[in-house]
Amino acid sequence: MKITFENPDKINGLMTLTVEQEDYKENVEKQLKQLRKKAKVPGFRPGMVPMGMIKKQYGMAAKMDEINKLVGEKMYGYIRENKIQMLGEPLPSSKQEPQDLEGDGPFTFIFDVAVAPEFKVTLDSADAVPYYKLKVDDALIDRQVDAYASRFGHYDKVEAYNPEERDMLKGDIRELDTDGNTLEGGITVADASLLPQYIKVDEQKDLFKEAKLGDIITFNPRKAYPDNDAEVSSLLKIDRDKVGEHTGDFSYQVTEISRYVKAAVDQELFDNVYGKDAVADEAAFREKVAEELRTQLAMESDYRFLRDVRTYAENKVGELTFPEELLKRVMKENNKDKDDDFVEKNFAGSIRELKWHLIKEQLVEANKVQIADEDVKRVAIEDARAQFAQYGMTQVPDEYLENYADDMLKKKENVNAYVDRAVDVALMSALKNAVHLDEKEVTLDEFRALN
Repeated sequence: MKITFENPDKINGLMTLTVEQEDYKENVEKQLKQLRKKAKVPGFRPGMVPMGMIKKQYGMAAKMDEINKLVGEKMYGYIRENKIQMLGEPLPSSKQEPQDLEGDGPFTFIFDVAVAPEFKVTLDSADAVPYYKLKVDDALIDRQVDAYASRFGHYDKVEAYNPEERDMLKGDIRELDTDGNTLEGGITVADASLLPQYIKVDEQKDLFKEAKLGDIITFNPRKAYPDNDAEVSSLLKIDRDKVGEHTGDFSYQVTEISRYVKAAVDQELFDNVYGKDAVADEAAFREKVAEELRTQLAMESDYRFLRDVRTYAENKVGELTFPEELLKRVMKENNKDKDDDFVEKNFAGSIRELKWHLIKEQLVEANKVQIADEDVKRVAIEDARAQFAQYGMTQVPDEYLENYADDMLKKKENVNAYVDRAVDVALMSALKNAVHLDEKEVTLDEFRALN
């Protein structure tokens, strides 16, 4: 087989493969012999069907199958051997002419190949990249302690509603007629929960301002939530498409007022957060909180560092020229269920991600970054820990986290994501030792305000 590769502009490649009869003939014969052994044709014993019949019935399919396999193997082999950094998959070229596959050949196949632009990027001690160290001060510890107190608080029953306390009301709802009387056959909802502070319109919100147990308040749900039919349907227990049929007033008789009270900063809170008797007093509790914050914020600093590395490296590399028209074809091929509009809207973002992917590949290779199975497992465990923490479960046993991580790693889509994150973690570590860290100490609020 003859293979040629043209790449005059370095990014738009044209690969031509010429297949001769001797390239595929032997394999076609082998395939037909295997088919003959298995073929079941009336009047012939297995394996005794004349080869002429086999060729007539299966010859063309076997030939096309072998040519396709041969072209694929040789094309990708050539790309590997010649270290062509291909983007996406090769696509049939517009220069391809019809081939008469019923003949013996030679057959010519032409493919367009998108090639990555050539560039070189390295980062070392001459490169200064910001590294933000977050202060774990008393103010931040106070905020976290307050967050724990809120998480483990409880509701107390009270007699009167206080908007400043963000009280929750429970009451009975009845639909009213135009005269303000209960509408016969109208909507009624018992024990409907309501948080007046989330009512969007002040005029409606103020109706609840001085509510007390037993009060009957007349309000209009549709006016209270003018742009949120989902909220109205939830409150009135009706289908969303029925909301427009109930635009009048409703009565709301207050049967219960609950006020959320934060937990006291005492031994009960310490035990709830860190486990029984893990800390003995408030000073030890605050130190434990500080330690936890330092770990969390160090991770945030690291990921911010990688983001700044990306920006720095992209600026250092400068503009790259990509085979845009060919890559748009590749994108369209990979999203056959989408229209051309999808490609146009998403192409620029795709190119930005592709540029960073190419840069990161070079940085990974230059810094000899390697990961093992345990690195991927560690990332999965940290992800599990973060998921549980969202629900206030901060003391999940390590064994349970490992089992949860193992389950997540059984899904291929999760594995790929965790491998990428493990590479990021390893690359962060390597680059922190490679570049000059321009350290800046900031508060969490200042950190959050960064672009």
